[in-house]
Formats: sequence, structure tokens, C-alpha cells
Amino acid sequence: MTKQKQDTLFVGSLEKGMRVLSAFGERHRALGLTEIAALTGLDRSAVQRLANTLHKTGYLNKDPETRRYSPSLKFLELGNAYLWSDPLVQLAMPKLIELGRKLGERVNVARLDGDQIVYVIRIPTQLTSFGAMIAGRRLSALTTSSGRAMIACLSAAERKHAAETWPLTALTLKTTLDRAKIAATIEEAAACGYGLTVSENILNEIGIAAPILAADGRPVAAVQCSVSSMKWSIEKVRSGIAPHLIEVANSIQLS
Repeated sequence: MTKQKQDTLFVGSLEKGMRVLSAFGERHRALGLTEIAALTGLDRSAVQRLANTLHKTGYLNKDPETRRYSPSLKFLELGNAYLWSDPLVQLAMPKLIELGRKLGERVNVARLDGDQIVYVIRIPTQLTSFGAMIAGRRLSALTTSSGRAMIACLSAAERKHAAETWPLTALTLKTTLDRAKIAATIEEAAACGYGLTVSENILNEIGIAAPILAADGRPVAAVQCSVSSMKWSIEKVRSGIAPHLIEVANSIQLS
């Protein structure tokens, strides 16, 4: 049996430090050493050294009383660096602002990252919840309109593989977990040019998204809109929102 070649450029201690940073998020806003160890799979002594180093270098705050750690303002600079480095964000942002004004609804741009989507632009409305305003949020690609819109642009074999194997996370009682039904919605998205979900991630919410394609036809992102099903019917979403999303998605050209 051939031994796997070791990556001599891989820095294990840095990877462990990034695991500590990745432990923080929407559900884990402040953590103690024991909690970080449980979330990262690292032993407590290693976590103590890593967390202290990240605190001393300014990436983690430390509460002097509880001794719990939380992300600092310097932590935010990492996300800021990404937004500046991604040309899609700079190209799409003004178009999304105008689209949000035109529709009067929340619009987003999402990237596909493995089997998940990540929101990189979020243009909220006055009634948008805080969690739906924050860029960087991840969701299962199979249960989102953005994910389905992008998967629909892959080859038939890739679409089939995604529908059959990518993980599913139920966020509401109406999240579709039937893989045959999901495969059918992806094929529908391939036929009509946009993905659609109803109450999959938030109850009474309709999500619709159109893919942004690279020059070779591969999906690179999706323009997405979320509306209330109490205000919009599916038919109205298809006729009144889908054409605008497709138009904006097609207007974003990446070199």
C-alpha cells in the first residue's frame, strides 16, 4: 500500500489556530476553553495556548471575569479582506442595491462552497431579521434556491451526484428531505433558469434565485430574493421577480 505523500508546506499549528477561530459563529458567540476544545476536537492545553495567542495578537477578546473568548474587531478584518478581494462583490453590489429598490424586497448574492452556499452580499429591507442581514452565513445548498439554481447549471452527472449525496439540514418542518423531490426541483431549475424554495429555511418564505455563470458556463454565484408567502404567491414570484433576477444575473460578467 502506497503511503500518502506528506505535504511539507502544511503548517499544523496554523490549521489548529484556524479551527479555534472557526468555532465562533451565530450559535457560539462567546466560548470558554472547554467549549472550544469540544467544538474543535483539540485538547484543552492546546486550546489554551492557541486562544491566548489569538487574544494577544488581537483576534479574540477575553472577558476578565468569565475568562470566555469572543471575536474582536480585528477578526472582522478577515471578512473585510475577502470582500475587497472578490471581484464579484464589487461588480454585483451596485446592481443588487438597485434591484432591491426596484423590488422592495430583500436580495442577496450567494457563492457555492462545496455542498453549501455562502452569502457574500446581503441587501436587507427594514423588516429583515438581523440574521438575514449578515454576509458569511452558510446554508445547505440542496435546501436553498441559490444552491438549486447553481447545481442546475452543472452536468447531468454532477446534478445527480449532488442530489443523491450532498448533506441535508432541516431548518423548518417543511424542509424537503426527500432526495427524489429535490432532484426534481433541480431539474425544474435547469429548465426554467431559476431555483425556487418554499418554507425550506424560514417558514412562510419563498426563495428564488438565478445563477451567475462564468464564460465557460459554470455557475459562480446566484442572485437571490426572499419574500413572504403571505404577501406573494408563487405565480406572482415567477412572473414578477424571476425575470428581474435573471436579467441582473446575466448582466454580471466576470473576466
